[in-house]
Amino acid sequence: MSSSLVIGLSAVVVAIKDGEAVALIVRQKGQAGDLTSLPFGPFDPDGHRTFELALRAFVTEQTRFDLGYVEQLYTFGDKGRDAPLADLGGGGDAAARVISVGYLALAPAAVDTHFAGSEWRPWSQIFPWEDWRAGRPRAFDAIETALRTWAGNDAQKLARARLLFALDGAPWNEERVLERYELLYEAGLVQEAARDRDEAAPARPDALVAALGEAMISDHRRILATALGRLRGKLKYRPVVFELMPDAFTLSALQRTVEAIAGVPLHKQNFRRALERAELVEGLGRLDADTGGRPAELFRFRREILGARPVSGLSLPLLRD
Repeated sequence: MSSSLVIGLSAVVVAIKDGEAVALIVRQKGQAGDLTSLPFGPFDPDGHRTFELALRAFVTEQTRFDLGYVEQLYTFGDKGRDAPLADLGGGGDAAARVISVGYLALAPAAVDTHFAGSEWRPWSQIFPWEDWRAGRPRAFDAIETALRTWAGNDAQKLARARLLFALDGAPWNEERVLERYELLYEAGLVQEAARDRDEAAPARPDALVAALGEAMISDHRRILATALGRLRGKLKYRPVVFELMPDAFTLSALQRTVEAIAGVPLHKQNFRRALERAELVEGLGRLDADTGGRPAELFRFRREILGARPVSGLSLPLLRD
Protein backbone atom coordinates (compact mmCIF):
# COMPACT_ATOMS: atom_id res chain seq x y z
CA MET A 1 0.00 0.00 0.00
CA SER A 2 1.57 3.28 -1.13
CA SER A 3 1.80 6.27 1.17
CA SER A 4 0.72 9.77 0.28
CA LEU A 5 3.20 12.42 -0.78
CA VAL A 6 3.52 15.80 0.94
CA ILE A 7 5.67 18.75 -0.10
CA GLY A 8 7.23 20.47 2.89
CA LEU A 9 8.98 23.85 2.94
CA SER A 10 11.96 24.48 5.24
CA ALA A 11 13.70 27.82 5.81
CA VAL A 12 17.33 28.37 6.81
CA VAL A 13 17.20 31.95 8.09
CA VAL A 14 20.71 33.30 8.69
CA ALA A 15 21.90 36.40 10.53
CA ILE A 16 24.90 37.60 12.54
CA LYS A 17 24.60 38.02 16.30
CA ASP A 18 27.44 38.99 18.64
CA GLY A 19 29.96 38.10 15.94
CA GLU A 20 28.50 34.63 15.37
CA ALA A 21 26.64 33.21 12.39
CA VAL A 22 23.23 32.15 13.73
CA ALA A 23 20.22 30.34 12.30
CA LEU A 24 16.61 30.72 13.33
CA ILE A 25 15.29 27.52 14.92
CA VAL A 26 11.97 26.43 16.35
CA ARG A 27 11.29 24.07 19.24
CA GLN A 28 8.14 22.03 18.75
CA LYS A 29 6.37 19.36 20.79
CA GLY A 30 5.75 16.19 18.84
CA GLN A 31 5.75 12.41 18.96
CA ALA A 32 9.54 12.44 19.28
CA GLY A 33 9.53 14.84 22.21
CA ASP A 34 10.98 18.34 22.35
CA LEU A 35 12.10 18.87 18.76
CA THR A 36 14.62 21.31 17.31
CA SER A 37 13.80 22.23 13.73
CA LEU A 38 14.01 24.87 11.08
CA PRO A 39 10.82 26.86 10.46
CA PHE A 40 8.77 24.33 8.49
CA GLY A 41 5.33 23.70 7.06
CA PRO A 42 3.54 21.61 4.42
CA PHE A 43 2.70 23.27 1.11
CA ASP A 44 -1.03 23.63 0.47
CA PRO A 45 -1.62 23.89 -3.31
CA ASP A 46 -5.13 25.23 -2.71
CA GLY A 47 -4.12 27.84 -0.16
CA HIS A 48 -0.66 28.90 -1.38
CA ARG A 49 -0.02 30.50 -4.76
CA THR A 50 3.76 29.82 -4.74
CA PHE A 51 6.29 27.91 -2.62
CA GLU A 52 8.03 31.13 -1.58
CA LEU A 53 4.85 32.85 -0.44
CA ALA A 54 3.93 29.76 1.57
CA LEU A 55 7.40 29.70 3.12
CA ARG A 56 7.22 33.35 4.14
CA ALA A 57 3.83 32.74 5.73
CA PHE A 58 5.10 29.73 7.70
CA VAL A 59 8.15 31.56 9.01
CA THR A 60 6.07 34.53 10.12
CA GLU A 61 3.50 32.26 11.78
CA GLN A 62 6.08 30.15 13.63
CA THR A 63 8.57 32.88 14.58
CA ARG A 64 6.89 36.29 14.02
CA PHE A 65 9.87 37.08 11.75
CA ASP A 66 9.39 38.57 8.27
CA LEU A 67 11.84 37.26 5.64
CA GLY A 68 13.84 39.52 3.34
CA TYR A 69 16.32 37.97 0.87
CA VAL A 70 15.27 34.39 -0.07
CA GLU A 71 16.60 31.83 -2.54
CA GLN A 72 15.73 28.19 -3.13
CA LEU A 73 18.38 25.70 -2.03
CA TYR A 74 17.56 22.13 -2.96
CA THR A 75 14.87 19.46 -2.81
CA PHE A 76 15.37 16.74 -0.19
CA GLY A 77 13.44 13.48 -0.46
CA ASP A 78 15.51 10.54 0.79
CA LYS A 79 13.27 7.81 2.14
CA GLY A 80 13.84 7.15 5.83
CA ARG A 81 15.18 10.66 6.48
CA ASP A 82 11.84 12.40 6.75
CA ALA A 83 9.78 12.71 9.92
CA PRO A 84 6.13 11.92 10.53
CA LEU A 85 3.87 14.86 9.74
CA ALA A 86 2.62 14.83 13.30
CA ASP A 87 6.17 15.64 14.44
CA LEU A 88 6.44 18.45 11.90
CA GLY A 89 3.23 20.15 12.84
CA GLY A 90 1.46 19.12 9.67
CA GLY A 91 -1.12 16.71 11.07
CA GLY A 92 -2.75 14.35 8.62
CA ASP A 93 -1.31 11.04 7.46
CA ALA A 94 1.59 10.10 9.77
CA ALA A 95 2.87 7.65 7.11
CA ALA A 96 3.06 10.26 4.36
CA ARG A 97 6.36 10.62 2.47
CA VAL A 98 7.70 14.16 2.89
CA ILE A 99 9.56 15.88 0.04
CA SER A 100 11.21 18.94 1.56
CA VAL A 101 12.14 22.05 -0.44
CA GLY A 102 14.83 24.01 1.39
CA TYR A 103 15.27 27.78 1.20
CA LEU A 104 18.06 30.10 2.31
CA ALA A 105 17.08 33.48 3.74
CA LEU A 106 19.46 36.23 4.92
CA ALA A 107 18.63 38.87 7.52
CA PRO A 108 20.58 42.08 8.31
CA ALA A 109 19.90 41.64 12.04
CA ALA A 110 19.01 38.79 14.41
CA VAL A 111 15.98 40.59 15.77
CA ASP A 112 14.10 39.17 18.75
CA THR A 113 11.21 37.13 17.39
CA HIS A 114 9.11 37.57 20.57
CA PHE A 115 7.65 34.13 19.94
CA ALA A 116 7.94 31.25 22.42
CA GLY A 117 9.84 28.32 20.96
CA SER A 118 11.88 30.25 18.39
CA GLU A 119 15.45 31.42 18.91
CA TRP A 120 18.69 32.23 17.10
CA ARG A 121 21.16 29.35 17.41
CA PRO A 122 24.91 29.65 16.55
CA TRP A 123 26.00 27.34 13.76
CA SER A 124 29.00 26.41 15.88
CA GLN A 125 26.69 24.56 18.29
CA ILE A 126 25.17 22.53 15.45
CA PHE A 127 28.39 21.96 13.46
CA PRO A 128 31.25 22.40 15.99
CA TRP A 129 33.81 21.09 13.48
CA GLU A 130 33.12 23.91 10.97
CA ASP A 131 34.61 26.89 12.88
CA TRP A 132 38.33 27.33 12.12
CA ARG A 133 38.56 31.03 13.02
CA ALA A 134 40.77 30.22 16.02
CA GLY A 135 42.53 27.30 14.33
CA ARG A 136 41.71 23.60 14.26
CA PRO A 137 38.51 23.12 16.33
CA ARG A 138 38.72 21.11 19.54
CA ALA A 139 35.91 18.94 18.16
CA PHE A 140 38.34 17.45 15.66
CA ASP A 141 40.23 15.35 18.19
CA ALA A 142 37.22 13.20 19.06
CA ILE A 143 35.88 13.18 15.49
CA GLU A 144 39.23 12.15 13.99
CA THR A 145 39.53 9.24 16.41
CA ALA A 146 35.98 8.09 15.65
CA LEU A 147 36.44 8.37 11.86
CA ARG A 148 39.72 6.44 11.92
CA THR A 149 38.06 3.70 13.97
CA TRP A 150 35.16 3.57 11.49
CA ALA A 151 37.46 3.51 8.44
CA GLY A 152 39.70 0.80 9.87
CA ASN A 153 41.83 -0.63 7.06
CA ASP A 154 39.48 0.58 4.31
CA ALA A 155 41.71 2.86 2.23
CA GLN A 156 38.79 4.51 0.43
CA LYS A 157 36.99 5.46 3.64
CA LEU A 158 40.18 6.79 5.17
CA ALA A 159 40.94 8.83 2.04
CA ARG A 160 37.50 10.45 2.18
CA ALA A 161 37.92 11.27 5.87
CA ARG A 162 41.34 12.81 5.18
CA LEU A 163 40.03 14.89 2.28
CA LEU A 164 36.91 16.20 3.99
CA PHE A 165 38.25 16.71 7.51
CA ALA A 166 41.76 17.92 6.59
CA LEU A 167 43.51 15.00 8.28
CA ASP A 168 47.21 14.23 7.87
CA GLY A 169 47.99 17.68 6.51
CA ALA A 170 45.25 17.79 3.85
CA PRO A 171 43.93 21.32 3.13
CA TRP A 172 40.64 22.48 4.64
CA ASN A 173 37.85 23.26 2.15
CA GLU A 174 35.22 25.30 3.98
CA GLU A 175 32.57 24.78 1.29
CA ARG A 176 32.24 21.00 1.75
CA VAL A 177 29.94 21.27 4.75
CA LEU A 178 27.29 18.87 3.46
CA GLU A 179 29.83 16.22 2.44
CA ARG A 180 31.35 16.30 5.93
CA TYR A 181 27.96 15.91 7.59
CA GLU A 182 27.03 13.10 5.19
CA LEU A 183 30.26 11.26 5.99
CA LEU A 184 29.52 11.48 9.72
CA TYR A 185 26.01 10.21 8.95
CA GLU A 186 27.34 7.32 6.86
CA ALA A 187 29.76 6.44 9.67
CA GLY A 188 26.82 6.28 12.07
CA LEU A 189 28.28 8.99 14.28
CA VAL A 190 25.64 11.74 14.25
CA GLN A 191 22.47 11.08 16.23
CA GLU A 192 20.25 11.27 13.16
CA ALA A 193 21.85 8.10 11.71
CA ALA A 194 20.64 5.81 14.51
CA ARG A 195 17.27 7.54 14.60
CA ASP A 196 16.67 7.06 10.86
CA ARG A 197 17.67 3.41 11.09
CA ASP A 198 15.28 2.98 14.01
CA GLU A 199 18.15 1.92 16.24
CA ALA A 200 19.12 2.93 19.73
CA ALA A 201 21.90 5.50 19.78
CA PRO A 202 25.15 3.83 20.92
CA ALA A 203 26.93 5.04 24.03
CA ARG A 204 29.48 7.71 23.17
CA PRO A 205 32.27 9.41 25.14
CA ASP A 206 31.16 12.84 26.33
CA ALA A 207 33.87 14.51 24.21
CA LEU A 208 32.52 12.89 21.04
CA VAL A 209 28.90 13.74 21.88
CA ALA A 210 29.87 17.41 22.29
CA ALA A 211 32.00 17.34 19.12
CA LEU A 212 29.12 16.04 16.98
CA GLY A 213 26.85 18.98 17.79
CA GLU A 214 23.09 19.18 18.18
CA ALA A 215 20.77 16.87 16.27
CA MET A 216 17.69 18.27 14.55
CA ILE A 217 14.37 16.87 13.45
CA SER A 218 14.03 15.00 10.16
CA ASP A 219 16.56 16.14 7.53
CA HIS A 220 16.87 19.66 8.92
CA ARG A 221 20.55 19.48 9.87
CA ARG A 222 21.28 18.21 6.37
CA ILE A 223 19.35 21.18 4.95
CA LEU A 224 21.27 23.52 7.24
CA ALA A 225 24.59 22.02 6.09
CA THR A 226 23.55 22.56 2.48
CA ALA A 227 22.74 26.19 3.23
CA LEU A 228 26.05 26.82 4.97
CA GLY A 229 28.03 25.32 2.09
CA ARG A 230 26.01 27.29 -0.46
CA LEU A 231 26.50 30.55 1.41
CA ARG A 232 30.23 30.00 1.85
CA GLY A 233 30.56 29.39 -1.86
CA LYS A 234 28.51 32.43 -2.81
CA LEU A 235 30.73 34.71 -0.73
CA LYS A 236 33.39 34.21 -3.40
CA TYR A 237 31.39 35.11 -6.49
CA ARG A 238 28.48 37.29 -5.33
CA PRO A 239 28.35 40.20 -2.83
CA VAL A 240 25.78 38.27 -0.80
CA VAL A 241 27.46 39.13 2.52
CA PHE A 242 25.94 42.62 2.36
CA GLU A 243 22.48 41.10 2.80
CA LEU A 244 23.66 40.35 6.35
CA MET A 245 24.85 43.89 7.06
CA PRO A 246 22.99 47.01 8.22
CA ASP A 247 22.90 50.06 5.96
CA ALA A 248 26.02 51.52 7.63
CA PHE A 249 28.88 49.39 8.94
CA THR A 250 32.60 49.47 9.72
CA LEU A 251 35.07 47.43 7.69
CA SER A 252 36.00 45.51 10.84
CA ALA A 253 32.36 44.50 11.32
CA LEU A 254 32.18 43.43 7.68
CA GLN A 255 35.32 41.31 8.04
CA ARG A 256 34.00 39.65 11.20
CA THR A 257 30.79 38.80 9.35
CA VAL A 258 32.67 37.20 6.45
CA GLU A 259 34.82 35.24 8.92
CA ALA A 260 31.77 34.07 10.88
CA ILE A 261 30.16 32.70 7.71
CA ALA A 262 33.32 31.27 6.12
CA GLY A 263 34.60 29.90 9.42
CA VAL A 264 38.19 30.92 8.61
CA PRO A 265 40.34 33.90 9.69
CA LEU A 266 41.10 36.63 7.13
CA HIS A 267 44.13 38.88 6.76
CA LYS A 268 42.97 42.42 7.55
CA GLN A 269 44.97 44.34 4.94
CA ASN A 270 44.39 41.78 2.18
CA PHE A 271 40.68 41.85 2.96
CA ARG A 272 40.54 45.63 2.63
CA ARG A 273 42.57 45.62 -0.59
CA ALA A 274 40.11 43.10 -2.05
CA LEU A 275 37.22 45.41 -1.14
CA GLU A 276 38.97 48.36 -2.81
CA ARG A 277 39.64 46.41 -6.00
CA ALA A 278 36.02 45.26 -6.21
CA GLU A 279 34.73 48.80 -5.48
CA LEU A 280 31.94 47.29 -3.42
CA VAL A 281 31.84 49.86 -0.60
CA GLU A 282 32.22 53.59 -0.10
CA GLY A 283 32.82 55.71 2.97
CA LEU A 284 29.99 57.75 4.44
CA GLY A 285 32.21 60.48 5.86
CA ARG A 286 31.24 59.83 9.45
CA LEU A 287 32.56 57.72 12.31
CA ASP A 288 31.13 54.97 14.49
CA ALA A 289 31.84 55.91 18.10
CA ASP A 290 30.43 52.62 19.47
CA THR A 291 33.40 50.45 18.53
CA GLY A 292 34.75 50.25 22.08
CA GLY A 293 38.02 51.83 21.00
CA ARG A 294 39.17 54.31 18.41
CA PRO A 295 36.20 55.52 16.31
CA ALA A 296 36.07 53.81 12.90
CA GLU A 297 34.76 55.11 9.60
CA LEU A 298 31.33 53.94 8.48
CA PHE A 299 30.78 52.52 5.01
CA ARG A 300 27.85 51.44 2.85
CA PHE A 301 27.41 48.81 0.16
CA ARG A 302 27.21 50.35 -3.31
CA ARG A 303 24.04 48.46 -4.18
CA GLU A 304 23.51 50.53 -7.31
CA ILE A 305 26.39 48.77 -9.07
CA LEU A 306 24.40 45.52 -9.16
CA GLY A 307 22.44 46.81 -12.12
CA ALA A 308 25.38 48.55 -13.79
CA ARG A 309 27.96 45.76 -14.24
CA PRO A 310 28.78 42.18 -13.24
CA VAL A 311 29.75 42.10 -9.56
CA SER A 312 31.88 39.41 -7.96
CA GLY A 313 32.37 38.44 -4.34
CA LEU A 314 35.58 38.01 -2.32
CA SER A 315 38.34 35.50 -3.08
CA LEU A 316 38.50 34.06 0.41
CA PRO A 317 41.29 31.50 -0.12
CA LEU A 318 43.63 34.36 -1.01
CA LEU A 319 42.83 36.20 2.20
CA ARG A 320 43.74 33.70 4.90
CA ASP A 321 46.56 34.32 7.35
